[in-house]
Amino acid sequence: MTHFADRLNNLIRERGTPLCLGLDPRWESLPVALRSKFDDSPDGRAAAYLSFCSRVLDLVGLRVPVVKPQAAFFEACGPAGFAAMRSLIAQAKQMGVITILDGKRNDIASTATAYAESAFDLWGADSLTVNPYLGRDAVEPFVMAARAKSGGVFVLVRTSNPGAGLFQDLRCDGQPLYRHVGDRVAEWTRANLGSQGWGDVGAVVGATYPDELAQLREALPEVIFLVPGFGAQGGTAADVRAAFRSDGLGAVINSSRGILFPFMPNAADWETRIVKATEDTIGVLAFG
Repeated sequence: MTHFADRLNNLIRERGTPLCLGLDPRWESLPVALRSKFDDSPDGRAAAYLSFCSRVLDLVGLRVPVVKPQAAFFEACGPAGFAAMRSLIAQAKQMGVITILDGKRNDIASTATAYAESAFDLWGADSLTVNPYLGRDAVEPFVMAARAKSGGVFVLVRTSNPGAGLFQDLRCDGQPLYRHVGDRVAEWTRANLGSQGWGDVGAVVGATYPDELAQLREALPEVIFLVPGFGAQGGTAADVRAAFRSDGLGAVINSSRGILFPFMPNAADWETRIVKATEDTIGVLAFG
């Protein structure tokens, strides 16, 4: 199978945008007309999430190169939620979309391997977000499992949350901790570069820290960035511009709430608003 980074970049070129659609369904934000069809139970919420997210994919899935289900919202619904997430990943892949399972997994040895196997074999995702805090032996099982499937991993480097600096900014040997993590990501990705010069170990770098984003882009020229924090969290198009190399590649920009919920729950035209929000975001990210 084609290298993960080559597949991703080819699809970004084909669809003309680096937009990643985040699937973060929230019960209270769902359209009332849809939500009223389901009871407020774990199974009911799972069915509602599947119905809503599936419709979102029908509406805009062919416009985006990447879809990122947030595992927590589906796991909170129990077994029916797991089934819904699996169905949505399969639907996205049938539409030719690259999928990122956002679970921020982390553990060691056989436990890490089991997490990785569930992501790539059971859920069928193309890639997975990974927390590197336990070190190299905790990341390697995910990387090995990804490479066996021509998939990828995205390692947390500089996250978008306000409290990120509590640990990530701690200075070690003259550099903040997140820079050391970035250096390791660069090392791991260089072990398996695709034909276009990009690796299959990416970095999660938040749009809410544009200076650090620019510094990391310069330091990690072969690493693809997954950039959260755009839109609802405050990151702007100007903030994320630095995530890209001069050839316009190197990053996927995630938007979740900004595309899923650009309406009040009682809005009758919620589908039209989702399409418009998607097209507007694509336009904002078209740097030219």
